Amino acid sequence: MTDALRRAGLPTGVRLAIAEIAGASGAWCPALAPSGDRVAFVSDRSGLPRLEVATLDQQTPPAVLSGPDEEVVSVAWSPDGEWLAYLVSPGGSICAQLFAVRPDGTDRHLVAGGDPRATVFAGGWTALPGHYVCSIAPGDGPDADVVLVDVVSGAQRTLATGGFLAVTSVEAGEQRVLARRGPRGHRHIVVIDVATGVQRRVLPLGAPGGAASEDGRFGPDGRSVYLRAALPGLPGSDRAGLVCVPLDAVGVPGQGRVLVARPDADLEAYALRADGTTVCVWNVDGVTELEVRDLASGALVCAVPLPQPVMPGWSLTADGTALLAELTGPSVPRSLWLVPLDGDGADGAAPLPSAPHRPDPHLLATPVRCHYAVDDGLELEGWLYTPRDVRGPNRTVVSFHGGPEGQERPAYSPIAQSLVAAGLTVFAPNVRGSGGRGRAFMSADDGAAREASFADVPATVRYLVEAGIALPGQVGAHGWSYGGYLTLVALTRWPDLFAAGATLAGMSDLRTFFAGTEPWMAAASVTEYGDPVADRDMLAAISPMTALDRLRSPVLLAHGDRDTNVPVLESVQAHQELSALGAPVDLLLLPGEGHTVVGRDNLLELTERVTEWFDRWL
Repeated sequence: MTDALRRAGLPTGVRLAIAEIAGASGAWCPALAPSGDRVAFVSDRSGLPRLEVATLDQQTPPAVLSGPDEEVVSVAWSPDGEWLAYLVSPGGSICAQLFAVRPDGTDRHLVAGGDPRATVFAGGWTALPGHYVCSIAPGDGPDADVVLVDVVSGAQRTLATGGFLAVTSVEAGEQRVLARRGPRGHRHIVVIDVATGVQRRVLPLGAPGGAASEDGRFGPDGRSVYLRAALPGLPGSDRAGLVCVPLDAVGVPGQGRVLVARPDADLEAYALRADGTTVCVWNVDGVTELEVRDLASGALVCAVPLPQPVMPGWSLTADGTALLAELTGPSVPRSLWLVPLDGDGADGAAPLPSAPHRPDPHLLATPVRCHYAVDDGLELEGWLYTPRDVRGPNRTVVSFHGGPEGQERPAYSPIAQSLVAAGLTVFAPNVRGSGGRGRAFMSADDGAAREASFADVPATVRYLVEAGIALPGQVGAHGWSYGGYLTLVALTRWPDLFAAGATLAGMSDLRTFFAGTEPWMAAASVTEYGDPVADRDMLAAISPMTALDRLRSPVLLAHGDRDTNVPVLESVQAHQELSALGAPVDLLLLPGEGHTVVGRDNLLELTERVTEWFDRWL
């Protein structure tokens, strides 16, 4: 039992429930071996994310292949089955490193990212043995280069430079590369000729969809480029679908052909199969829908039901008949399932035998999706978690997601479920600027529009009170990253709206955020928040730091002490200023954590403190 819980006035049963909920382990980022009999994945069953490899039948325990001090982010299996490439977050830092290891655990070594200032971004294996391509930001500027690494010799070759390039695909002969360029909300795909370094937009600037493509890859025939992009010609106008452009027509206006689209959903991911069909992963109001469609006509071949509502990751089998899915739901931490693609889906899907232990479902709430209108008539929605024995208005915590392009989805949330276990209602809204509803909604809070978007916060509280969900005067605000910033904004702009607040890794001053974050992150965030030089006055006006003297509600500021995405200074400086003002404030620094809290002990500490905080002040 931690010191935080000894201090807390929480009943023993609640303390035990929190330990089970927040202490549950998970497995994610599956990568199937080309042979189809083994899988590599990331699991935190040991207390920290590790690289594990197991046979699909898992007759023997999974083997841990990463080093004891390596916090693993993701993994990819080479096409020849000889290597695993995996990203490591050193000590929680966002400045990731690339490692390689043999599937039997031998020959583990650092491949790229030895400079502590550099950041490696995952790419993928090429068709040539031992060749892995990734993007590397050197740390002294906003750009990132596409770099080819030979994992055997350690040799590196820069394939493309000029701008922040996130590699998405490499041609079989390594002569051309597809990469994503541009800041948040304005990204586009370029094809790069390796010999000359010339970059060409796949969809030209000013053309429909020219600044709305997120993912590109070379087609199996070598003559086409496929994009996950939003084109005005798509049903729903700004929804992402699958677009094809002939390789010899790259950069020519009007050449994008819509293959697959839905008016009610965004295409999140896809895979091209040898039989002329495509596996499509759709985001429908936050829930994953899986389909197989004919690539030529776009016609539905079959819908594949899933046993859980959200699929953050997956790996297709070599023959394309099934996929290994990372699935999660309100009562199920991330775990791996084998899902056949013949339409049986939920009936045929089976979790891997070593799936992590699930918390007692009686401790957990199933959220309900709610719709409501705000002051300008825009309809918002959110997920409502209600304790089992609550009838009528209740103490309520409004939980804001990060991003701000993120989206609240019915996935496993230890903090939301722990608050429910303590008897509090939780409402997690998707305010304007959230993802999952097309480009127009996601960009509705960009730049100068951000200040007006704040009005969604009091409108959300008003809805909860008028609907008989929340008790007036007993509403709290909580958020992570941008959600933490939005929490501080609300506490300073509407001092009587929330009775208490708690933030995790939130910005307190957008000016110091731009000055202290990684250079590539600052450059990517200009379109979202504003230019740190030209828009400095606007950034000051929407920064909570400039109005902390108005805050009256108690606030808990939590932050990983290794965070360089939203630098830890953002919480430290807010704590210092609030303490000097005599405000009720507490600071929780989580050792060794970066922007996301991944260590089980720290996650337990954070969850306990947040739950106790709201139980005390509401």
